[in-house]
Amino acid sequence: MKIQSVKTYVLTVQLGNDRFYSSQCAFPERNSLLVRIETDDGAVGWGEGGQYGPAEPVAACIDHVLAPEIIGRSPRESGRIWEELYAATRDFGQKGSYIEAISAIDIALWDLKGQSFGVPVHELLGGAFRQSVPAYATGCYYRGEDVQDIERGLPQLAEEAHSYVQAGFDLLKIKIGLVSIEDDRRRLEAVRSAVGPTTGILVDCNHAYNATTAIRMGRVLEEFGCLLFEEPVPPEDRDGYRRVRETLDISIAGGEAEYARWGFRDLISSGCVDIAQPDLCVCGGFSEWQKINAIASAYGVPVLPHVWGSGIALAAALHAIAALPPMPHTANPIPLQNEPVVEFDQNHNPLRDDLLTQTIAIGADGKVPVPQGAGLGVTVDESTLRQFKKQDSQSVAEAKELS
Repeated sequence: MKIQSVKTYVLTVQLGNDRFYSSQCAFPERNSLLVRIETDDGAVGWGEGGQYGPAEPVAACIDHVLAPEIIGRSPRESGRIWEELYAATRDFGQKGSYIEAISAIDIALWDLKGQSFGVPVHELLGGAFRQSVPAYATGCYYRGEDVQDIERGLPQLAEEAHSYVQAGFDLLKIKIGLVSIEDDRRRLEAVRSAVGPTTGILVDCNHAYNATTAIRMGRVLEEFGCLLFEEPVPPEDRDGYRRVRETLDISIAGGEAEYARWGFRDLISSGCVDIAQPDLCVCGGFSEWQKINAIASAYGVPVLPHVWGSGIALAAALHAIAALPPMPHTANPIPLQNEPVVEFDQNHNPLRDDLLTQTIAIGADGKVPVPQGAGLGVTVDESTLRQFKKQDSQSVAEAKELS
């Protein structure tokens, strides 16, 4: 079983009226980078990267630098391949596009490796502690009009939050940071009133604050009984993370913009977070996930992966979470308290919902089943893939010239 071909797909879907906003930017489209690795015996493995920004740089890293290095190699050598690709790009690729590219390749190799042994990835990771994962809904983003008129957007915000409870979610994550602390307080009050006192509320500001304003906002979150404060300050501000964590009682989470074991070693060992959030499609794939989780475990820090992107990213996260032990061990694991949970974005996402031949969805019990097939246990609908494939720059240029 040898790698015969490596192909990248830059995907994009325009959202139109479904666009939304975080504290940092508008999301008028969904985009990501998929890699398809085929072996000489016809097996196909899929991986993902390039979720946070333009996917083209990640595709270029794979197409022009990394792919030639793995042709003819065995997918079962995923660990060795990871180390050799990182060593070859260490001088210029310790973070960012190259690690995302290695992540995509690594996930695809684990998919192939699982297929070659006839077992799901979570079995390769050591075995599943659970067959389904409690989910939390990510939603309540800004919609645009509400930024100019907070009062106008509150009824819609409350209705959205309540719909997640009706759909079976016991936990939901809302966005803050695009408006003033006082305006976000009004939004938070509307959400809490809509979901009741027992629904767990997580909050993500996408590093919108400095330490001082994060502490002010954090005290508001504590007043409303929120359980988690994600990315309170920019990822580079380790001192700010420590100051926020030392001042507030609410759990501090971060790490979606961190890379590889060395970044998480520093984030965790310096006391920045209560919960680490590596994204498998960003941090280095399954091979690096294992190392990050080992570091976090030694420090008593739970790991909950950040999830964004397509159905491949979600499937990868489910396998990783399935193999996580309760943290710490208990005879009665409770979601988020010591039982891992999975992020389930509620905004329109055709790359997740339409790309796979299987449907990954939350069940009536509020949990998402872990795929049980060999490898990732999911199959990309390649006809749908072609619909989402972004036209490459050369074709765009040719089209403009012809017009």
